[in-house]
Amino acid sequence: MNVQRTSPVSFVRNGRYKRIDSDEPVSKCPRLSESSSDAGYLSTSPGSPLWSAPFSGTPTHQGPSRIGQFLLIPIADRDGVQSALNVHTGEESVCKVFNMVQYQEKIRAHSVLPAHRNIAHIKDIILGDQKAYVFLEKDYGDMHMLVKSCKKLGEELASRLFHQVASAVAHCHQSGVVLGDLKLRKFVFCNEKRTHLKLESLEDCHVLEGESDSMSDKHGCPAYVSPEILNSSSSYSGKQADVWSLGVMLYTLLVGRYPFHDSDPSALFSKIRRGQFCLPDTMSPKAKCLIRSLLRKEPWDRLTAAEILIHPWFHGAQETGSRELDSGTTDQIVPTFCLENNESLFC
Repeated sequence: MNVQRTSPVSFVRNGRYKRIDSDEPVSKCPRLSESSSDAGYLSTSPGSPLWSAPFSGTPTHQGPSRIGQFLLIPIADRDGVQSALNVHTGEESVCKVFNMVQYQEKIRAHSVLPAHRNIAHIKDIILGDQKAYVFLEKDYGDMHMLVKSCKKLGEELASRLFHQVASAVAHCHQSGVVLGDLKLRKFVFCNEKRTHLKLESLEDCHVLEGESDSMSDKHGCPAYVSPEILNSSSSYSGKQADVWSLGVMLYTLLVGRYPFHDSDPSALFSKIRRGQFCLPDTMSPKAKCLIRSLLRKEPWDRLTAAEILIHPWFHGAQETGSRELDSGTTDQIVPTFCLENNESLFC
């Protein structure tokens, strides 16, 4: 199999740009139709309570495959993402596969965003006749997997991780990038101790052409969708919708489940439209304040991503966490919460 090397693209920092032929299938991210009813809106979204993968007659690759010098192995619970091993150097990384006609748009945000410690960068790209293989740094699982493992986080740890999440989002917003389909899955750990997070997925984001962040796209996970997206038949603020998603993420980290959940799609979206949720009595006042400042029905009442970073909860939570650690608290235990299908909680 011949590999043709070309000049590296400007935003692949220390990366390479190669060309190769391959027929590896590409997973597609479903899009929520504006004209769909609530039930249809939900049922076409992976991870939603009623979603199930459609049958496809096209076989998929379940085992390892070889692309150039890389051995690719699918990663469980992470659609479209594969573990990549450089057979020459032994270096591990992560690979995403895109259609050739889509890949430049999918990775466009990487050319717009300045480097940031909480945003992953592209290491390598291999181009085939039909597919583009994009390689990123190795990770150690994502935030979704952390919550899915039935461990709610204490406030000290949650504050350290969520500050990194908000920092990445604030950097994107400042650089004219709206994340859109923002959720826990998109943040991965880049060290074994799981202390350093990076925003790994930028393919669903929107690069703004001017100052306005007005959007009409209805693409996203139902559990994270904001009320204005459900209520609006026209446009909404992309940045303010991202902040709502941040609120859902923070709530899920601290409570162990989504603030809005229901097995019936119409009921789920009704709850989101009302914007009413419950906070545990054991949660600190500052944590409650921050969540309520993000999950506000009216978009203009929410904090901005930059304002989140200066909220007093981050300092207070770390102090509280230190005291709890000294007293041997068991606050890491998840409260009992049973569903027939545990997957319905996660997107």
